[in-house]
Amino acid sequence: MLLCPAMAHAETTATEADLRQIGRSGGGLRRMADRFGDRALLGLTALASLAAVALIALVIDRVVAGSMPSISKFGLGFLWHTTWNPSLSSGVRDSNVFGAGVLVYGTLVTSAIALLIAVPLGIAIGVYLSMLSSGRLAAVIGPLVELLASVPSVIIGLWGIVVLAPFLHSTIEPALHSALGWTAIFGEPGTTGLGIFNAGVVLSIMVLPIIAAITRDLFLNVPRELKEGALALGATRWEMIRTVVLHSTRSGIIAATILGLARALGEAIAVTQTIGAGTAIKASLFANGDTLGSRIAEQFIGAVSKLQVSSLFYCALILLVMELMANIGAQLIAGRYARLQGAVR
Repeated sequence: MLLCPAMAHAETTATEADLRQIGRSGGGLRRMADRFGDRALLGLTALASLAAVALIALVIDRVVAGSMPSISKFGLGFLWHTTWNPSLSSGVRDSNVFGAGVLVYGTLVTSAIALLIAVPLGIAIGVYLSMLSSGRLAAVIGPLVELLASVPSVIIGLWGIVVLAPFLHSTIEPALHSALGWTAIFGEPGTTGLGIFNAGVVLSIMVLPIIAAITRDLFLNVPRELKEGALALGATRWEMIRTVVLHSTRSGIIAATILGLARALGEAIAVTQTIGAGTAIKASLFANGDTLGSRIAEQFIGAVSKLQVSSLFYCALILLVMELMANIGAQLIAGRYARLQGAVR
């Protein structure tokens, strides 16, 4: 059938109008789908964020509620009293009396030992990987150092018992006692190599990859112009590292140290395996001790009284406050560092 030009033009115009109408309707549906997707994404991400906040709130609420009987009975004195006696026998002195002095001391001392060992090593590793090693060698060593963070703590604790404890008992502790035995902290070596010093060394291994990874990234982010400018002015490589790199990243290094501290404070399993479960505060680092996390892991399941359970919750509350303070401090220091870097740039 033949169509006259006018009829063909009319049919073409109608077809184009239909296509535009379909396009407008399809575009409208697509825009509606996009708006729905945006709102769904916003809702899901907001829900995930609120769930994280709610989880933290629930944990804090449960810990505080569980610790209230112990707080009511022992008060703040729980922090420094050293008696921990879960016995329920009426003829036993100080039965069912609890204090966390030994545990707080052990937690702080083992964490301090870990930082004293891990911070210099971590900074040295960060300097080497970021500025001194070849790219190929750094690509091999960097992942191996970070791999330490993925080793289960129970494995590191087992290594501390089987390998580290005999080495400390036969070599390191006698040497330290021989050279520094006039100080109380390096007293007579223990009989097994287990104790506060062993636990501190084990914790340093667990803290090391955190500090090394963060400091390496900090050093890599120092502007090249600053480093090259120092070298152009006649500074040696060590002087450039000391006066430019370390100086400009000191806030970040402190934040990395605090994050490492938070990791050391909360460790329980590896410390339980290596610290020896002491019951008194002793000056010597070679003596047995205990920490807040270790005591909770040891006794919570087998607690014999409600007051003991509440006292373990009190220990958890103390540990939680320590962890929150460490993380908030790291965030504040990191934020200050970021602002300073922005001002410099």
